[in-house]
Amino acid sequence: MHPRVREFVDRADARYGFDASVKEFDDELRTAADAAEALDCSVAEIASSLVFLADGDPVVVVASGANRVDESKLAAAVGVPPDTVEMADPETVRGTTGWAIGGVPPICHERSVPVYVDETLVDHATVWAGAGVPEALFSITPTQLVDFADATPADIAE
Repeated sequence: MHPRVREFVDRADARYGFDASVKEFDDELRTAADAAEALDCSVAEIASSLVFLADGDPVVVVASGANRVDESKLAAAVGVPPDTVEMADPETVRGTTGWAIGGVPPICHERSVPVYVDETLVDHATVWAGAGVPEALFSITPTQLVDFADATPADIAE
């Protein structure tokens, strides 16, 4: 097991008593479509964790791989002006979550940060999310994801 994946699994167990079922792959899963193909599931079942700045403050968005985030809808959900929402740079992503872009899990972040979950993810029995590196994914129910992340389901998809 990759050391960063082991770190994620250990954090998930320590914080939530969650035994993360991780699948590791030989190659990076660069897109939600790559992940869905590797797992033989729909792109909509891939939970992509993205970091945005909303009026200068980081927020994590867990979006369905089938959707793009509508920044104006995210602004409304967070309660900030629409022109103040933008994608975070890689340093902010790592500083906020403790994980690098491509492997950011929706839970087990380095610091407390608001998390918003694409409401379309809750329609699935299980979703797959990053497990610390771009070559690893873990399965989780949407209910667990929302509970563990203390997340707010929101209409944030384009």
